[in-house]
Amino acid sequence: MFKYFTLLVFIIVGPICFAQQGADTIHYRKVYYFAGTGLALPIGKTKEVLSPKLFSGSMGLDISLKNPKYYLYPALYTFNFAYNQKLEDNKYNHIIENGNSSIYMLSLAGGTRKQMRRLNTYVYAGPSFGLVNEPRAQQIESTIKIDYKRSFAVGAKMGFGADYKFKSFFLGGEVGYMGHFTRIQNRPFHTLTILFGLKSDITRLSDKVVEIIAPSTNP
Repeated sequence: MFKYFTLLVFIIVGPICFAQQGADTIHYRKVYYFAGTGLALPIGKTKEVLSPKLFSGSMGLDISLKNPKYYLYPALYTFNFAYNQKLEDNKYNHIIENGNSSIYMLSLAGGTRKQMRRLNTYVYAGPSFGLVNEPRAQQIESTIKIDYKRSFAVGAKMGFGADYKFKSFFLGGEVGYMGHFTRIQNRPFHTLTILFGLKSDITRLSDKVVEIIAPSTNP
């Protein structure tokens, strides 16, 4: 599934992004904050354990490089899923059905984009790492205690999207893929992400933070 998604990204978005013409005046020396919300849809064998719940989301920074055609995209993703336990856990005496699982992943991606007046298209990819929470149930007399098994995950995040600039903000959406090497109930983790949100200019704020951390030495 991953290789097909990769091919789809570059077929659809690659020619657009690499056909850059003229200067990108919207992103030059800019830092933007993006906040999105939407769905994470498990695919493949992941669906045997996880199913989508409302809502998943992301928070990230769009940091233009010296050439604004390229950018860094660090982002935190929070995924919520319904969870059906498939394997017994010797530490617990109950199996979870229709429970709740959450996954928090930090992605350190980079990408390229194309500005077409107020419309921008982009593609990105990079490594990700984070925390997986799986529910567990233990009955003690008449009480059922819910615990969470936590595991560290390492994987990758990639995607493509578009946004449109209004007077003081961008409105956009993106479709992405995330997978990681940590298995959940002995199943691989693959998910399709669909997010919509707003992007706003925080360049002045970031400049102030830099000035506080490393004040200018000019007289």
